[in-house]
Amino acid sequence: MNMQRINNFRMGGYLLLAVGLINLRYQTGKSDVLNHSLILIIPGVILLGLTFISAGKKWLNTKAATAMVIACGGLLLIYSFIN
Repeated sequence: MNMQRINNFRMGGYLLLAVGLINLRYQTGKSDVLNHSLILIIPGVILLGLTFISAGKKWLNTKAATAMVIACGGLLLIYSFIN
């Protein structure tokens, strides 16, 4: 298994988790802030969890998974800025 790739995914999961928590903190008082933050936090936690499970690591080492994670992660980061 390519551990460098898995570590990159792990950092991406931490990134989504952190952005979601920062969003939650700095938008306190806005309506539906929890829902907007969970849209970022849940995929981050799922991605992070996949990096610790052997089946998840195996799946993340495929090109299809890499493309999907990069696309979804990028869209989620864009969402975090325009939200």
